[in-house]
Amino acid sequence: MKKQLEKPPKAYKNADFLSSPDARSLRIFSEFAEPQSRFRRQNIKDTIVFFGSARIKEKKEAKALLKQAEGTIAKSKRPTKKMLLTLRSAQHAVEMSRYYDDCVELSRLLSEWSKKLNHTSRFIVCSGGGPGIMEAANRGAHLAGAKTIGLNISLPFEQFSNGYISPGLNFEFHYFFMRKFWFAYLAKALVVFPGGFGTMDELLEILTLLQTDKIKKRMAVVIYGTEYWNKIINFDEIVRMGMASQEDLSLFKFFDDPQEAFAYLKDFLLTNYPNPGKFEAEGGHLIKPRSFKRSSSTR
Repeated sequence: MKKQLEKPPKAYKNADFLSSPDARSLRIFSEFAEPQSRFRRQNIKDTIVFFGSARIKEKKEAKALLKQAEGTIAKSKRPTKKMLLTLRSAQHAVEMSRYYDDCVELSRLLSEWSKKLNHTSRFIVCSGGGPGIMEAANRGAHLAGAKTIGLNISLPFEQFSNGYISPGLNFEFHYFFMRKFWFAYLAKALVVFPGGFGTMDELLEILTLLQTDKIKKRMAVVIYGTEYWNKIINFDEIVRMGMASQEDLSLFKFFDDPQEAFAYLKDFLLTNYPNPGKFEAEGGHLIKPRSFKRSSSTR
């Protein structure tokens, strides 16, 4: 009897091939096609994206850390530099915790409002899926009984899926640029809470895409926490030095109160996207002309 070889695995079931550099294009495409499939099944056509630091804690947790740090110093005759740094960090955590509470409230208000619209799955709260402000955004929507999305990404630290993301809407990305695509593609509004490098990256990238008309749909950009952001980025100085135009500052608005931010976003969304029937089938993009001419100073 002639010897027969075992059947080799089909290409799409070959784990070694799929993990290889040769299959990178397939892995990239899968991070487009698989989320698209899930969004279609859940009838999600647009989102409100929340960005902000993974390190911001809710007030209860922050106060517990402060109490612990104060207790450690109280028991020490000579506090070390590390103890003092821990105390200072805990004090800042309590100060910043107000943004966690505000994010929960704003997300809750938006989600309760969107649930009452005569169309399912509109303006769904979407976050990066991790802790901190991302958790607060998903938590607010969860409290409202609404769907909420988490676009997670594999990182060596800080990132894990928070417990408030809706079943079937928790995603895990490998490629940052594919995650960024899904943030931008479905978003009709962006809310940016205090954050670090990652938050600034997302904010400035969206502003650049809006400024250069690469994003043609109308998108509200809310920067939350005027005091914090004015310390971190001096937008007026960028304009004064000629690196952007005065008109570019109209791409975003500052807010410090959840109710005021909610009122602005609700008005913006109802004005620019009043009829879900006019949405494009794929991304819900209702394109309207700009109210001002774009600057070419940073192109």
